Parts: sequence; structure tokens; C-alpha cells
Amino acid sequence: MPKEWKKPKPTEGQRAKAASDAKKTIARNKKARHDYTIEDTWEAGLALMGTEVKALRMGRASLVDAWVEINGGEAWLYGANIPLYSQGSWTNHAPTRKRKLLLHRAEISRMQDRVAAKGYTIVPLELYFIGGRVKVEVALAKASRSGISARRCARSRISARPSERCVAMSSKHGGNERRR
Repeated sequence: MPKEWKKPKPTEGQRAKAASDAKKTIARNKKARHDYTIEDTWEAGLALMGTEVKALRMGRASLVDAWVEINGGEAWLYGANIPLYSQGSWTNHAPTRKRKLLLHRAEISRMQDRVAAKGYTIVPLELYFIGGRVKVEVALAKASRSGISARRCARSRISARPSERCVAMSSKHGGNERRR
């Protein structure tokens, strides 16, 4: 095998850079993927305080009750819970404060136009580190009707059970009514 076919082994620095550039997930919003139909996604940076980053490095965050609003041409993340940093002092952050999303102006205006259409909302899907920076994946989503239709199907199944029992009983006894 010729020498030029062999790939050189990565150096220690190259391995460290590849490890830091890898995506490290902190939190996922599984409820959003279930409750909404995802139309479009964007990756946004987050403007955070130092103690928030340290708490995220400990792997503690929740996006379950979080949503995104656009106010004055800026996108804000509300309801995301980043717990207090245990070694923080008076500089600690408020756990559910609003946080600014770092997006291009064109992306924000595109989101705002789509949200103006009825039934659309912006929800965070995932919070993760890439290259030492905290990123959040936000999605333009429409409320899914699958949960409502599933409840309706279950309700109709339950209401149909007594009539099914009557039909089964009558066929079991040869069409005659049961006599006691």
C-alpha cells in the first residue's frame, strides 16, 4: 500500500480540538416534539452569565416549560430553567430569567412573519455545547392535533364496548336472548 494512501494519525492537539468541537447535549425538550409539528429549525446562541454557564457544564437544565418570544426585533427565551450554581455567591443568576437569543436580523424577521400566521409558535428543542459555546436549537412549530384525536379515538372505543358486548353475547347464544 503506497504511503500517500495512509492517513496520518491525529496529534494530541487535533484530538482535543475534535473533542471540544463535538456537540454535547445538555437538555432536550421531548414534550415539544410530541405536542407540536416542527416546520423549521434554527441554531441560536445564548447570552448567559458566568454562573449559568458553570451550572450548564454540570449538566443541569430544563426546557420543558420554555418558549421563545420576539420583542422589539430581538428574540428572547422565557421559562428555561437553569438552576443556581452551587458555588456561586451574590453573583448567582435567577433560574428562570429571560435570556437573549443571538440570531441574525433576517432570521428573526423570518420567524416573526411566520409566527404572525395563526397557530405558529417558536419553541426550544435542544440546549447543547459546541466548541465551548452554549447553543439552543429553536423551531417554528404548529400545534399538533394528534393528542386530541387520540383522546377522541379512546373515548369512542370506550363508548362502543357495551354495544360490542351485546353483539358478542347474542352471537354466542345463537341469536336468542339469554334466559334466566
